[in-house]
Amino acid sequence: MREVYSDIIQFRGSHEEFGYKQGVLLKNSFTVLNRENQWKVRKKRFLIDIDEAKKEITAISQPIWHELIGLREALEWSMERVLAEFGGYRVPYNRSGCSIATGTNYLIRNYDYHPKTYEGRYTLFQPNDGGYAVMAPSQRITGRMDGMNEAGLAMGYNFMNRKNPGPGFICCMIGRFILETCATVEEAVQLLQTIPHRHSFSYIVYDRSGKTMIVEATPRETHVRSAIRCTNHFEQLAKENRHHLVDSKRRLEVLEESQRKELSAKEAYSLFNGQHRGLFSDLYSSWAGTIHTSMYFPDELKSWFAIGPDKKPFVIDFGEWLEGKDVSEERITGGIDTDVPFLHMDFPADWSRTK
Repeated sequence: MREVYSDIIQFRGSHEEFGYKQGVLLKNSFTVLNRENQWKVRKKRFLIDIDEAKKEITAISQPIWHELIGLREALEWSMERVLAEFGGYRVPYNRSGCSIATGTNYLIRNYDYHPKTYEGRYTLFQPNDGGYAVMAPSQRITGRMDGMNEAGLAMGYNFMNRKNPGPGFICCMIGRFILETCATVEEAVQLLQTIPHRHSFSYIVYDRSGKTMIVEATPRETHVRSAIRCTNHFEQLAKENRHHLVDSKRRLEVLEESQRKELSAKEAYSLFNGQHRGLFSDLYSSWAGTIHTSMYFPDELKSWFAIGPDKKPFVIDFGEWLEGKDVSEERITGGIDTDVPFLHMDFPADWSRTK
């Protein structure tokens, strides 16, 4: 068991200023150095067209493009390199796990992935140049893998497959777009039906109305359904599924059985974060180990967050933060039983190592 942390990054201001601050924090960091080494042994299966990326990003959010400009200025990189790392358009994605469920006034998810990709950043950002304020852990710096905005819209996504990728955005940038530009489930669904998707994912959205919708999305089509649980296989677009779905279906069965009666928030948290309850995974070297548990409460504008299993959640009162009261802690810590290196904590954490 080793201690793992996530830095709490709080910012109020413009997107470009936020991008610049993040670039300053990233410069010469393990995150940047490890990614640089990772690209030396991994083949880039995409091309970067700056004009096309700008067109696609600004069609949804002009301010996020300015955040990328801020990153470029602070890091002193070319825009092509910034887009390759943080642009979220036409970039690759690896396999992962993840389980999500909703209940009365909550959305909860386990984020299952590989430690060598984990950035350890929990962001609270209140822009003054457009877009909703959002609290969320980040991925690829500009992206969000789950989160909630000031309107009370919560979001998470689950990986399905990388078959036949198309031109479009990856999951974490799509998550960012949802949280910064949508206030309701209906608005999120509309965005997900129109945005170009690079890979195949299910996006789960939940708001203060208590409505949950799941959008099954691929580069070729989308399907919208109503459900309160989701793992790593499509229910409707079944032809797009991977062949090996045993663990995904097992976790869905755990959720179905557990949700035969309505789970309280504490019961749901115990189910997801409990190491031996059937959802928490220790498959870190297989790209499917649970790193964090996130829980969002739209009515209260609060979140629970934990790194590792059987952990008392770290509580963030987003409503208070929006009124100007900063989170006093600088880091969230937890314990994870793995010797696989973490991107933001260890060097090297590249793909030349066997774990």
